[in-house]
Amino acid sequence: MTDTQIQNAQIAAGQRRMRYAFIKRQIRTVHWMSGAICLIGMLLFAATGITLNHAGSLTARPVITDAETTLSPALTAMLADGPDSGTTPALPTAVARQLKTELGADAAGQTAEWTDIDVYVALPRPGGDGWVSIDRETGEVVYESTRRGPVAYLNDLHKGRNTGTAWSWFLDIFAVATMLFCLSGLWLLQIHSARRASTWPLTLAGLAVPVLLLLVFVHL
Repeated sequence: MTDTQIQNAQIAAGQRRMRYAFIKRQIRTVHWMSGAICLIGMLLFAATGITLNHAGSLTARPVITDAETTLSPALTAMLADGPDSGTTPALPTAVARQLKTELGADAAGQTAEWTDIDVYVALPRPGGDGWVSIDRETGEVVYESTRRGPVAYLNDLHKGRNTGTAWSWFLDIFAVATMLFCLSGLWLLQIHSARRASTWPLTLAGLAVPVLLLLVFVHL
């Protein structure tokens, strides 16, 4: 091999080392950034995984609140004809605003069930439930709110139950960040596995243990 060939080989090897070092830095950056993004979320989901697993023994007594009011004749008249044809059958804005002011019931934009007698709006939310019923003739309003405590609230956040669009987007972003964290961590494990003999046995154990539990103790 000539000196030129040796020099070219050294340059090529140096370039490969530089590319590898660049990729390694990027993977580490992805790992710590994704870890920072999903850190609090992972703690929340790990904790609520425990509470969901023991939901039967962590029940709380529901707190039910009832309230009543009567709409003004002008607001009651808005309910007389029912929803406009071709529109979402939600309560009129002025009626929903009045319910929020007097009862704290957030019925704005919620789909309502219209009958000849009344209007019923279900108001589910994380960790609780609720509903409001309005007599279309008299304007009498009955509101009920149920709260099942902070554990139920956190469990519903974990499941994305009645949490709305914004929280649904957060769950998707959190899931992607968690996958990036895990995949970049796996790549970093591979880098250091040559110096740490227990790396792959522990990694495989993380797969084998749940599979064995499913096959032996869980009916498929």
